[in-house]
Amino acid sequence: MNKNSKIYVAGHRGLVGSAIVKNLESKGYTNIITRTHSELDLINQKSVEEFFEKEKPEYVILAAAKVGGIVANNTYRADFIYENLQIQNNVIHQSYVRKVKKLLFLGSTCIYPKNATQPMSEDSLLTSPLEYTNEPYAIAKIAGIKMCESYNIQYGTNFISVMPTNLYGPNDNFDLETSHVLPALIRKIHLGKCLESVKWEELSVKKDENWELIKQDLNKNPIKCVKCYELGAKKEDKIITGKSSKQEILDVLEEYGIRLHNTEFVTPNTNLNKVQIEIWGSGNPRREFLYSEDMADACVFLLKNIDFKDILNTECLTHTAKNEVRNTHINIGTGKDISIKELAELIKNIIGFKGELYFNTEKPDGTMKKLTDVSKLNSLGWKYKMNLESGIKEMYKWYLQ
Repeated sequence: MNKNSKIYVAGHRGLVGSAIVKNLESKGYTNIITRTHSELDLINQKSVEEFFEKEKPEYVILAAAKVGGIVANNTYRADFIYENLQIQNNVIHQSYVRKVKKLLFLGSTCIYPKNATQPMSEDSLLTSPLEYTNEPYAIAKIAGIKMCESYNIQYGTNFISVMPTNLYGPNDNFDLETSHVLPALIRKIHLGKCLESVKWEELSVKKDENWELIKQDLNKNPIKCVKCYELGAKKEDKIITGKSSKQEILDVLEEYGIRLHNTEFVTPNTNLNKVQIEIWGSGNPRREFLYSEDMADACVFLLKNIDFKDILNTECLTHTAKNEVRNTHINIGTGKDISIKELAELIKNIIGFKGELYFNTEKPDGTMKKLTDVSKLNSLGWKYKMNLESGIKEMYKWYLQ
């Protein structure tokens, strides 16, 4: 791959895709192709075919996907399996048809069984049942892995699959209904910090800086009011922004677990309102997190330096029987994890929130532990750089800006 190679990055506006474009540009690659969803619907087979026929990319990075947290995955099960399968089928097949030199397919470590041995190695794939809440998404990503493997075996293509752990960083999704745990915690705790510092007696006479920050946040990222749906409100009443009334804003924040105990009561020692942040589950599950710019660096490294034949030769690859090729995908992560409770406390300290974290044990925990075995990745010559605390500080700085 040289500096003027034609590289198509699918999903360039997303968390990973935007970081990959940034990484490629920083390394001097000048012929990067991107398309927004309005310009190219990857679910539409004919549109994808016409795009590949016209542009003829030499390298493809498939970072486009429908993604979300535990609530979104469990609620929109049909959407997650259908849309991801369609995107993968169209892009991978056209990469074969148009003789793309190399394709990098991005999946997720949710492909592994719910009770997989920890840390999860590549050869634990398809050894037992998946976590139910994200099963449709996981099955779509497993299909993508098998599609890449199968095209490589049958047609001699050079398609590589990588499975990142939980990612976070600039351009993340902060929607409180669909986001993953880390950006959701950052936004909730940020709003909680603003809420605990609001001086209510000033709202009627002059603007309060912290209340204005809450309104700015809601104008940037409006919040859906689920209770409005239940009450059968008009369409325009279902989305809460900074222009909504004070009570509507407080109600929707409470709905998403950002609770002001008493607007009239300020704690005497801190001069702060009493605010509680609700977090789903016990806080005991452990998760691994990788900074998106590290993920991008790993992807570009593999695209430049590693071919499918190199993966076949790695000692970490499992050959279960003669002439059988399995588990050629590569985990990308740090190999280190943290409990959700520890993560929440870390974010609380970074943001400077003084209130209470409440863990609602009536809500699901999901898989108790998800730690990746990154020995294959390390053996191929790559290791992460950004530690979690520094990464969260950078992400929060980006969010505020």
